[in-house]
Amino acid sequence: MSLKVSPELLEDARSGKVADDAFLKCMSESLPDAWALVSKLAHEREVQGLEYVDNRTVLTDDVAGQLLRMMASDAMRSAIERHFGVRVAFQNCHRVALFRATGDAYNRFTSTEAQLLNQNPELVNC
Repeated sequence: MSLKVSPELLEDARSGKVADDAFLKCMSESLPDAWALVSKLAHEREVQGLEYVDNRTVLTDDVAGQLLRMMASDAMRSAIERHFGVRVAFQNCHRVALFRATGDAYNRFTSTEAQLLNQNPELVNC
């Protein structure tokens, strides 16, 4: 299970009325290390005015597991994109990138060539 959902939030989901801020809070509390990484990257991209920023540091298994669960969910990725005003891309178990918008940099990052070039024997079982 990826998220620890409170009974109140579960009831909101049943009624079809989950606010983004409640979902984001659930994500940040359930996957705190992944949330901290994504938040840090979003802040860095914004402050430095970068087209995109990505994590190139190999993560511990716990952090990588949280990030993988976060990135595997379309709902979570969409909520992150709305919250930070970015486009999210992901390679392997550690390399998440936040883009200002889709374009050349995004297309290069999400290409099959970039995926293959990002392979690392240390990450075979991530």
